[in-house]
Amino acid sequence: MTAEPTRGIRDDRPEDRGVRDDRPEEPGGAWTRLPAMHPASPSAATPAEAGPHRTPSVRTGRSAAPLPGRVRTEPAPPAGPGRTGGRTVAPSPLDPGASQDPHGIHRRLREEFPLTYDPLLRAWVLSRYADVATALTDARFTHGHRPGDPPCVRAHVDVDTAALRAVTERTAYVLARRIAGRPQADLVADFCHWLPAGTVAAAVGVPYRDMMRLVRGRAAGALAGECGTQIAVREKALASFLGNVLSDPDRVAALRDAPAALVARAWTESLRRDPPVQIAVRRTAAEVPVSGGTVPAGASVALLVGSAGRDPERFREPDLFDPLRDDPGQLTYGPGFCPAVLLAGIEAEYALRALFAEMPRLRLADGFRPTSAGLITRAPRTLIVRPGG
Repeated sequence: MTAEPTRGIRDDRPEDRGVRDDRPEEPGGAWTRLPAMHPASPSAATPAEAGPHRTPSVRTGRSAAPLPGRVRTEPAPPAGPGRTGGRTVAPSPLDPGASQDPHGIHRRLREEFPLTYDPLLRAWVLSRYADVATALTDARFTHGHRPGDPPCVRAHVDVDTAALRAVTERTAYVLARRIAGRPQADLVADFCHWLPAGTVAAAVGVPYRDMMRLVRGRAAGALAGECGTQIAVREKALASFLGNVLSDPDRVAALRDAPAALVARAWTESLRRDPPVQIAVRRTAAEVPVSGGTVPAGASVALLVGSAGRDPERFREPDLFDPLRDDPGQLTYGPGFCPAVLLAGIEAEYALRALFAEMPRLRLADGFRPTSAGLITRAPRTLIVRPGG
């Protein structure tokens, strides 16, 4: 299923660009790009068109009734001199400061506004785990899929897993050796930025010198089909994973020589707590009941994947990074086979093995703490480390 042309909201600040080239992006990157958010039917899907101070009617299964505060509006004019007016409204994932710290906004949306229409996004917003998980798998939500979902699984055959592991391992060790002798390095710029692209390049036989020019085009598509544009997403996911691991010396010790199964659990936990894609967009083909009401048919829906992964109704201590948690789960990838999903997990495993093997005393630089940023995609933009300890 292909994505619509990108319009409206973009996450294209220089620091968010990831791996790019000059050719137009090929179709199929629905999970990495925000499609247009114009509702298909204005009368059905745009409840705020009557004016910024109108509250929409949300179907609740019995009759249409206004739900106060369900639409983001501007404050009402003051009622008189010295008096303040206004109303309680839902925050927006695009509010100032959300790029640096979206979690407070997400928490309030989950608790007070599980279904709200956001005029800035031009979409209904879902923030609870149960609703987001449903929207990512229910056929009533169309226009896009995740790598590993059924449409993706059916597209991939004859993938040599052993060969992918071999090229990933080789690429990871080459990159780790290049920074091992430095007094200081940035793992985002010097490692995470190159490993996903280098793995794809090696897998399809693209010369290293041509790697960055070709891996986002036909070479990546030859390996991963519709998910070929996942390279930048895997880069961000890897940066968050390494940031989560290196932030705790005890965690470093536990994962230094850990079996693949434990590394895989840590990888899943990082995707839950810090998903590389924070907002996914779908469109409803029919009315869908969710927490707080019913999403109308023909509506654009913004799924807050980052909020869902920290929903306390689904995860205990959701802000804690805990690879051994007894309630694991993530929504970045579907459960089925896909080269993009497979590569992401393999890259996480061999990233740790190569970095720790070549830099046994690897640690974060003094005073540095990973800080994530981004609205649509999110990850640390730097990971400053001391390779020699």
